[in-house]
Amino acid sequence: MPPPYWKGYLKLSLVTCPVAMMPATTDSEKVRFHTLNRATGHRVASRYVDAETGKPFDERDEAKGYPTGQDEYVILEDDEIEAVALESTRTIDVDMFVPRDSIEWAYLDKPHYLMPDGDVGEEAFAVIREAMAASKLVGISRVVLYRRERALMLEPRGKGIVAWTLRYGDEVRDPNPYFAEIEKVKPPTELMELAKQLVKENTKPWSGDMVKDPVQEHLLKLIASKKRRKGKLSREDGTVMKGNVVNLFEALKKSLAGDAGAKKRTN
Repeated sequence: MPPPYWKGYLKLSLVTCPVAMMPATTDSEKVRFHTLNRATGHRVASRYVDAETGKPFDERDEAKGYPTGQDEYVILEDDEIEAVALESTRTIDVDMFVPRDSIEWAYLDKPHYLMPDGDVGEEAFAVIREAMAASKLVGISRVVLYRRERALMLEPRGKGIVAWTLRYGDEVRDPNPYFAEIEKVKPPTELMELAKQLVKENTKPWSGDMVKDPVQEHLLKLIASKKRRKGKLSREDGTVMKGNVVNLFEALKKSLAGDAGAKKRTN
């Protein structure tokens, strides 16, 4: 098990316990690419340059600026930004509870697993978790994660707690303007019966295999093939592409087209 991403304290009034937090999702298995110089096969290094002079500058001169007009900015220093941050850097202080179904799905951002950090805090952790479960409520708090202050929803789940970061109100669009133009139509009964039958016939138990990434799988196969051939990839016209770089996009399209053709033949 990887080490926790975050450690701190979970607090409910006078009840406090040490906790650890780990993101519930991961993209570590995702295929990632480096940017290369096609001519040499070497990696490309990126760096900041002054937008006006085009020249690189000393990293110590880098600053955060908020735009106030055309080419006008207010510069904020790191210590000024840190001065307005919450004291919630290492403490999840739960002081508010709401019904779980009152939080719309669009506000849910990223899930995390929250667990006791050591045997000492297990009893206090269980008290907080079971109190929320018995009340059928979720806790609302704030904490500093990913270099910014986040609203947090705490939901008891089995032996642990799932901590969802929440989007702020100004980050969630009102759906009404987007759905307002959709006419209210009552489908014919026979079409509804057919649709329900199709839904029923295609209903299966949920499995993570249902959301596998086919592009990812094809990329991994392509990369493995490339690695075996030691930098050479034969093309259908008999020519050979040499060097460290191949056009993966074109090769991937051919792979996907081949799969689609195979499915048609089997059907």
